[in-house]
Amino acid sequence: MKQLSRRHFLTGLAATPIVIFAGCSGGGNEPVRASPLRQLPIPPIAESRIDANGTRHFELIAAAGAAELVAGKTTATWGYNGSQLGPTLRARRGETVAFTVENSLPEPTTVHWHGMHVPARFDGGPLQSIDPGDKWEPTWTIDQPSATLWYHPHPHGSSEKHVYRGLAGVFLVDDAVSDSLGLPGDYGVDDVPLIIQDRRFKEDGSLDESDSTDIGLLGDTIVTNGIAGAFLPVVTERIRLRILNGSSGRLYNLGFEDFREFQLVATDGGLLGKPLLLSRIQISPGERVEVIVSIESGTDSILKSFPIDDHGGVGRESADTFGFADTFDILELRGKQRLRASPELPAVLSVLPKLDIGRPVVERTFEMRWFMINGQRMDMNRIDFASIVDTTEVWTVKNVDNWPHNFHVHDAQFQIVDIDGAPPPPELAGWKDTVYTPPGQRIRLALRFDEYTDTAQPYMYHCHMLMHEDQGMMGQFVVVESGDRSAQTLSPPLDTSGMNSIPAQHEKHH
Repeated sequence: MKQLSRRHFLTGLAATPIVIFAGCSGGGNEPVRASPLRQLPIPPIAESRIDANGTRHFELIAAAGAAELVAGKTTATWGYNGSQLGPTLRARRGETVAFTVENSLPEPTTVHWHGMHVPARFDGGPLQSIDPGDKWEPTWTIDQPSATLWYHPHPHGSSEKHVYRGLAGVFLVDDAVSDSLGLPGDYGVDDVPLIIQDRRFKEDGSLDESDSTDIGLLGDTIVTNGIAGAFLPVVTERIRLRILNGSSGRLYNLGFEDFREFQLVATDGGLLGKPLLLSRIQISPGERVEVIVSIESGTDSILKSFPIDDHGGVGRESADTFGFADTFDILELRGKQRLRASPELPAVLSVLPKLDIGRPVVERTFEMRWFMINGQRMDMNRIDFASIVDTTEVWTVKNVDNWPHNFHVHDAQFQIVDIDGAPPPPELAGWKDTVYTPPGQRIRLALRFDEYTDTAQPYMYHCHMLMHEDQGMMGQFVVVESGDRSAQTLSPPLDTSGMNSIPAQHEKHH
């Protein structure tokens, strides 16, 4: 009944019927280890120049190419400044950055700076589309703590395809706090970005983009930094892995085959208050974590993805459908016989301020169901609400579906207030911009939209399972000055009469 009722309901909403496939990833697959493994590619640091005013300039070109994702096979891909993925962008808090982004693809695209505090007109969402042959030149001053962010396309209706074909890259923000901690920081040596994605290939090596599952294109092959079957030589006693879940729909439950523990030091928006000792960490699409792993000389250890804890909240009978029962090898770490000494990890990483939610200006509720949020699918002409700049809000996010979802907010990092009324676990206590929302769960978020206002250019909130986003599980909001109500009437709300009993968005003013 789930798929029948959902399909019939959504077909009535759209001019083009939506076909939902019930494909699965193979049901608890054990990893097939590639032999021999290839050395992990390290995305190069992007070239930049600093002008007379101190602005750091970058250039990105999105174009088609070809790459050997699987050894011995050539795959047609898309990438930034290369055949796939993109260079690592790096800048410091307080720097002004400027980009020239050129689209050499055969169709429109965008570049969204995921996790970045940025003016709405430069956010790179669906409204900042770049036509083939055109350029886009955003600029802003970075004003947020050190963090591992990323950039990727966000064209409405085709984000999954653009990311799946290879368009993604890491954006590192540095600051004085992170500099002072002595964390592993030699890029590509003991400070390594890991972009983890799943892919499915045809016999000839081309990407298989058919048979989408309920959470999108679910692959049976893991590519890490663009290759399947990767190893990394380790030359220091500790190594920092900056991990991005760059998949469109797959969750990962990461840990090591030999059960070694690691220290979680940062999540989406930056450093935790103190290191957290773990043996597993779960990340959904779009989330990032930074972990520090200790290595013994002459030993190997395999970073793996294990079956998702508690079946991801979907029940044992549905776990296979969403890939939650799968096991994959991600990366083999190979310790050299002689390792360089690494500094001890500090006991305190940062001071995490807590947003005051004693008197939020507004509370909002977001119910996620059937490719919709609050009974509405994405409409490029509709602004769903206006937030007042420099004030705290509390958002309650509820997954009232029987599918897994997650929730991402543009421009701001949020703090999780509680999950079903209980404090968040320590791994979710830091700054976040994306959070997994299993069926039936209620999560409250505290957030502020600082500094930037614009009554015409919106930010997005959406499920970051990219097929769900493409099919309409997304909305738009603007940030305005206090008393500016003009943005509330930019366009009429979508008529939701007859849309079952899903309530419209609830606002409670204090």
